[in-house]
Amino acid sequence: MDRPLLVAVLLICAFGIVMVFSSSAVLAQKQLHDAAYFLARQGIYCSAGLLVMLIVSRIDYRIFQKSFIVWSLLGLSFLGVLACKSPIGLTLNGASRWIGLGPITVQPAEALKVCLVLWLSYSLNKKALKIKSFSIGFLPHLIIPGLLMAACMLQPDFGTTVVMAVLTFSLLFIAGAKLGYILLAGVVSAPIVYFIITGSSYRLARIMSFLDPLATRFGTGYQLSQSLFGYAAGGVTGRGLGDGLQKFLYLPEAHNDFIGAIIGEELGMIGIWALLLVYAFIVGRGFRIGLRAQEPFGMLVAVGISVLMALQVLMNLAVSMGLLPTKGLNLPFVSYGGSALMIAMAAVGILLSISRGTRIVENSGAPPENGSRNRGNVRSERTSAREGTDE
Repeated sequence: MDRPLLVAVLLICAFGIVMVFSSSAVLAQKQLHDAAYFLARQGIYCSAGLLVMLIVSRIDYRIFQKSFIVWSLLGLSFLGVLACKSPIGLTLNGASRWIGLGPITVQPAEALKVCLVLWLSYSLNKKALKIKSFSIGFLPHLIIPGLLMAACMLQPDFGTTVVMAVLTFSLLFIAGAKLGYILLAGVVSAPIVYFIITGSSYRLARIMSFLDPLATRFGTGYQLSQSLFGYAAGGVTGRGLGDGLQKFLYLPEAHNDFIGAIIGEELGMIGIWALLLVYAFIVGRGFRIGLRAQEPFGMLVAVGISVLMALQVLMNLAVSMGLLPTKGLNLPFVSYGGSALMIAMAAVGILLSISRGTRIVENSGAPPENGSRNRGNVRSERTSAREGTDE
């Protein structure tokens, strides 16, 4: 498997455990009388996620090309999102995004994003010969994701909806769909997005607090203001690990969605840039795995997962830095939470499985030019697809 990717993920998970403890100890001591409460649970989630990642890495990723499996995974995750609005769903801060299973809470939307990548990769690969067609290659890949995004908006979860929309357009572009169709879909969806934002009082309030957080510092802009204070206090080198002040119950969700502010306060700009470099390395390895994949399906899955991770990292940090309106997105491998961490590690397991397949072919005694020959075949298949569509 791709060992550098594995090592990078393990290192960032270990860093996440440290930062979860640093950002949550005060809160856990005050509310639960156990400073290590979130630390212990995050350690358990990380251990379980590591096991899931290693198991998934041993499964041939081509199993997700089977119609029954990919549709079943997509359907189950879709039903899970809908179940959040049922009696077994849990509501927190006005959002119903979790399912309560005894002492365990599950966030189905995290699985839905990865399942969307698998389904889009399966469908786009299956319809590669007609990818330029609007009715076959483009429209179905808007209808299904549209239904999934509508389910997320019922929770409501606007952040996940945005991620899924960008992910869908990205994979359509990579698969070779007509750019004109993608741009047209973007233009048509713009009024819908505007209506969704302006039609909700709390979303409109978030936009106003995003534009001027200090003006609403003691209202809707409180969380963002405290996050910006944390980054400002950290400066270049930071206050020092464990010496931040925002975690003393000033910054809500300090160990979750806004953990980036704690990292910025305690480790400074240097710490944030180092974290971004590690994420860039992980995403880069994902793209590399995709480019070296033995067939288009593996390429689409690897690139889709990499794009998903990059989107979540950039959006999470941008929110905590005041570059985007506040949304409920976690920082992959670092934020506290079992569902998000285990799903992210399962996604890495799929990347490792794809890289394992590539290594097996490379070490099987095939000529060195075998990889370039396969990529040439992929290009010729795409050329044939275009010619077939034009005819």
